[in-house]
Amino acid sequence: MTAQGGQAPSAGPSQARLAQAFVDAVEALLCIVDHDGRILLTNPALQRFTGQDAETLRGKPFWDVWVAPEDVALAEQAVHLAMESGRAYPQEGDWLTRDGERRRVTMRNTVLRDDDGVPYGIACVGLDVTDDRAREARLRHQTRTDVLTGVANRGALFDALHARLADAGSSGCGLLFCDLDQFKTVNDEYGHATGDRLLAEAAARLADVAGPEHLVARFGGDEFVILCPHADEAELQELSRRVVARLGEPFPGPEGPLAIGVSVGVAVGRRGESADAVVARADRAMYGAKSSLRRRNPRG
Repeated sequence: MTAQGGQAPSAGPSQARLAQAFVDAVEALLCIVDHDGRILLTNPALQRFTGQDAETLRGKPFWDVWVAPEDVALAEQAVHLAMESGRAYPQEGDWLTRDGERRRVTMRNTVLRDDDGVPYGIACVGLDVTDDRAREARLRHQTRTDVLTGVANRGALFDALHARLADAGSSGCGLLFCDLDQFKTVNDEYGHATGDRLLAEAAARLADVAGPEHLVARFGGDEFVILCPHADEAELQELSRRVVARLGEPFPGPEGPLAIGVSVGVAVGRRGESADAVVARADRAMYGAKSSLRRRNPRG
C-alpha cells in the first residue's frame, strides 16, 4: 500500500536515533552512574555544565565532579541505599559548575536493572532550579514584608508569635507595641509622602534599636510591634526605654526637624497563650502609656 501520490511513507528515524537526539538536545543534566557512583554516561548539557567532555568524565565518582563538598557523604549514602533497596528518591542539592559557581539542582533518580532484575546503576535527570528558587524566595519575602517600610508585616508577626508560644521548649516571649504619637498631625500637615518617609525612618530606627535577635513588624498604620525571644520584664522595659529615646530624636521634615515620639506598651507572652491575647495585652499597655502622656502633656 502506498501513500497518496504513489510514494511509500517514510520510515523516519529509528527509535535509537530519536533517543540519542533527545539526550543530545535536552537542556536537562542527564547522567548514569554505576553501583559505586562512577559515571557511565553524560549528556552534552552536563558536559557543558562541568566543562569536561564525556571521556574525561567517564569513570569518575560523580561526587568528585559536581557535588558540593558538604553533600558528598549524603550523595555516597544515597547511591548505596538505592543500590541496596532498588529504589532511588528525588533529591535537591547544590552542584558546582566548571567555574565553581553553585547552582541549585533538583534530581529525579531511577534505579536501572539488568535482564535478571539486578540493579546495576542509577539514571539521574537534573534540572537547574536556581532561578526558580530565588524567585520563590523573593515572593515569600514579599508576602511577609511590609512594602513601605521593609520590616515584617502583620502576617509574619503572627506566624512568628504563634510559633514562639507553641514551642514546647520556649519559656515565653516579650512584645513591645509601639504607636507613633504625632504621626497623624505630621501626615495631615505635610502630606502622605512625608508621612511615608517618616514611617520608613521609624521602622529603620526600631530595627536598629532592636537588633537582629528581635523581629520588628509593622502592625498597621503608624503602629509597630517588636517580638522579643525572651520574657525578661526588666530587659523588655530597658528595650522600651531605648525605643522611646531613639524615636524621640527629631525626624527630618520638609521645613526642618519634626518631633514625633512614641508610646510603648509591654507584654509578656507565656507558652500556650494565644497570640491574639498577648497582642491585645500589649496594645492595652500602649494605650495606657499614651493616656499617661496626654495627661502630662495635654497638647500632645
